[in-house]
Amino acid sequence: MDQPPPPSKPSSARSPRRLPPLPSDPGFWRSPVRGVRFTAALGLVLLVGLTLLFVTGLLSYAAYNPDLASVNDKTPDRGWLGFYLFDWPTHPYWLYRLTQGFHVTVGVALIPVLLAKLWSVIPRFFALPPVKSLAHALERLSLVLLVGGALFEFVTGVLNVQLDYIFPGSFYRLHFYGAWVFFGGFVAHAVLKMPKALRVIRSGELRSGGARPGAGAGAGAGGGAGARAAVSFADDDLASPTPAAPTISRRGAFALVGTGSLFMLLTTAGRSIDGPLRRTALLAPHGWEDPGGGPNGFQINKTAASVGVRAADATGTWRLTVSGPAGDVHLSRAQLLAMTQHTSELPIACVEGWSTSNQSWRGVRLRDLAALAGYPDSPPGVFVESLQRAGAFRSGALRDNQVRDGRSLLALRVNGADLSLDHGFPARIIVPAAPGVLNTKWVAKLTFGAV
Repeated sequence: MDQPPPPSKPSSARSPRRLPPLPSDPGFWRSPVRGVRFTAALGLVLLVGLTLLFVTGLLSYAAYNPDLASVNDKTPDRGWLGFYLFDWPTHPYWLYRLTQGFHVTVGVALIPVLLAKLWSVIPRFFALPPVKSLAHALERLSLVLLVGGALFEFVTGVLNVQLDYIFPGSFYRLHFYGAWVFFGGFVAHAVLKMPKALRVIRSGELRSGGARPGAGAGAGAGGGAGARAAVSFADDDLASPTPAAPTISRRGAFALVGTGSLFMLLTTAGRSIDGPLRRTALLAPHGWEDPGGGPNGFQINKTAASVGVRAADATGTWRLTVSGPAGDVHLSRAQLLAMTQHTSELPIACVEGWSTSNQSWRGVRLRDLAALAGYPDSPPGVFVESLQRAGAFRSGALRDNQVRDGRSLLALRVNGADLSLDHGFPARIIVPAAPGVLNTKWVAKLTFGAV
């Protein structure tokens, strides 16, 4: 949308050659689309959207119950940043599917808006002098934190959605601290820019559509409209003093950004929405791939082979160990199937934003296994260990409210068939509203009261 500055006029032999303008020169940026109205509208969308992303991101971290056990906590040095943590509930059962689906889908849909906002304010990155006062220095610092934090969060988030962990360190740790850096810049920038924003709103700029030099010319000394336009333009440091001929209208630019966001929405939302949109989720690796037919034909995040679980480990001599005050109880799969079986209709929802529709799980209630371990009345939390040999979350901890919920199962079957090896055969955990990684697959041992 920017056009190059006009070429310099030929100089005579007597006059020095005129150099082309630099990015620090307001005349370098010539798009007529730029202006306070365009930037303010995008900023309003981001204000709502990024606030939603921050809140749902914090909820995602709380869903792991990180203060329950070290195996659940990927940011043990978070300190006071975990002040908001609470015991994650099991009602409603679709809670994590909703919050994390919103987090990822809205985040992807906001990418065109974020890029357009950065384009709209790019002249400010080259403004000279870089620092004019202490207040201006604080504003520039807040901008570094805001822009840097937003780009970092979006890049790592998209890479996580695509399961491309090319960055060093844990995604959980990087994304968590990056979110707080971004939010700090976000709040500081909003506070610092609020006086100017109020001035612009009072000047009528958002209603007038952007003033240009010379607006209101010819108005008398008492010409209120001309004076108002002059005040508005003085506040609009993004508008070009020498705009080029428009190649797209401001309305067209809004439509372009909106179309881009709609495209990103349609190619991502299906990962967490049932129905035909699953086929349009081209940007979601688990949203459109065909997992195969039959009762086990729904998405998975990791296969048995990828984490070192072999069929031989899950059959033959496999026994589930249930530990507690009553000692160790060893149960074969046949013995588990002989116990009272219960059915739960629950989805699987993962941090990458994808989720399944409700699946019909059948198995033994966790609270019944707690009774075998020596807790017949008020079962405590449980520490779950897997046959998994490699990768994160080989073990996990569940709270007492998760164990006591009648829908929490050690599942043995799904949709009327035995679990497939990739879905956790011989047994897996299924808990309402819990992140997918805490629904441990290939369970080998349950230790009640260890968390």
